[in-house]
Amino acid sequence: MKDMNASYDIAVLIPCYNESLTIGDVVRGFRTALPTARIYVYDNNSSDDTAMRAALAGATVFRERRQGKGNVVRRMFADIEADIYLMADGDGTYAPEDGETLINTLLTERADMVVGTRRDVTRDAGRQGHAFGNMMFNRLYRSIFGKDFTDIFSGYRAFSRRFVKSFPAVSNGFEIETEMSVHASRLKLPVCEIELDYGRRPEGSTSKLSTFKDGGKILFMFAMLMKETRPFAFYLLIASALAGASFLFMTPVLIEYFQTGLVPKLPTWVLSMVLLTMSVMIFTAGIILDSLARSRAELLRIHYMDLPALSATRTTRGAIQLFADGEVSAEAARQASAA
Repeated sequence: MKDMNASYDIAVLIPCYNESLTIGDVVRGFRTALPTARIYVYDNNSSDDTAMRAALAGATVFRERRQGKGNVVRRMFADIEADIYLMADGDGTYAPEDGETLINTLLTERADMVVGTRRDVTRDAGRQGHAFGNMMFNRLYRSIFGKDFTDIFSGYRAFSRRFVKSFPAVSNGFEIETEMSVHASRLKLPVCEIELDYGRRPEGSTSKLSTFKDGGKILFMFAMLMKETRPFAFYLLIASALAGASFLFMTPVLIEYFQTGLVPKLPTWVLSMVLLTMSVMIFTAGIILDSLARSRAELLRIHYMDLPALSATRTTRGAIQLFADGEVSAEAARQASAA
């Protein structure tokens, strides 16, 4: 399969923040595993010599000054042109030799994203406290957005150019992987998962993930993505809660009214009516916004379809190159591209 990969333009993208202990070995590992790939390291304001070690190992190094993994991914996807993109972390927990497996799966399955799910992720030093949150967030994702993924937080992924150039990328931090997964589920893109070994950080290297701070950001992102992609379900939950509160306040007033014919608790009755009115208004807004969300998804899908598929990208590039080299006529190049 190496010959197949060599015919594609592959970019390895590695976002980094203070990974000087591992980044050199990671870059050298990818240079060995994928000798034809271009390797890019995006340094996110590291205070150590991450950038220097990456450059010495043979990577092309850029800097993203906006702090947060989401900002780095957005910059990488905007800057780099390639047929296939492979994204990995710079902490050495992902094996570079597994990159070829991800890429080959992307090609053979004609997928737009392949996720390397992490085997034994909870055995990584310092991540035992994250295990429960990781499990709960994955279950929450499957209940809200679908069952396409079992490990939405994996940072080892292969992408087609179609995915990268159609992905909005609005997140700022570690919630970017969740946004990628929702984007794929929303547009019903072809995706795959492969279970891979997940390594341990070396002594002295620590995780940048904060259990409560980043967990809160991810939970907030879940709510925002649900509001944007499934507004009817989102606003139905709010409307149901308000309606439930309204009936809770309304019930004793109605009981007393039917027994005595009086409404002594008028403020309670007014409050219940206000809550019921708000519930109806929010339910109506959910119906309207659901139609708008469907229209936005259709536009995203159309934009995605406008981008050339992987095989078409390679054929067109090859035809253009042959014409530029003077090996075929312009008409023959156009025919090769059309084929």
